[in-house]
Amino acid sequence: MPHRPERVRAFIKEQVGEIIQHQLKDPRIGFASVTDVEVSMDLRHAKVFVSVLGDAQAKTDTMAGLQSAQGYVRSELGKRLQMRFTPEISFRLDESIERGTRIVTLIRKVTKGSGDDRPPLPDRGSPPKKP
Repeated sequence: MPHRPERVRAFIKEQVGEIIQHQLKDPRIGFASVTDVEVSMDLRHAKVFVSVLGDAQAKTDTMAGLQSAQGYVRSELGKRLQMRFTPEISFRLDESIERGTRIVTLIRKVTKGSGDDRPPLPDRGSPPKKP
């Protein structure tokens, strides 16, 4: 990715996260954090990936609140972004953190449960000892 879109992506991630945390007063929006932003090469569109803490209902409510606040977030971003055009913002739910946590839990469960049942592996690095 060229340097400018990467800088714009990082700036949008930081600023949208700040706008969500400090300026949006919608009661539907719970604890949400911006995990990633993808911008198009022409910098006209930005997908903002958001991780939401809570159950399925909290996630649905938060995403509905963010969707309704898209225009406000874009206008606030436009005030801070020194560009001719402010990108169109679309919010996407990011569940990668939860998937990662679930995978780590499963790995721990498998290694903890089956570690004692298996016989030790032979050491193949040294030749067998002669009696």
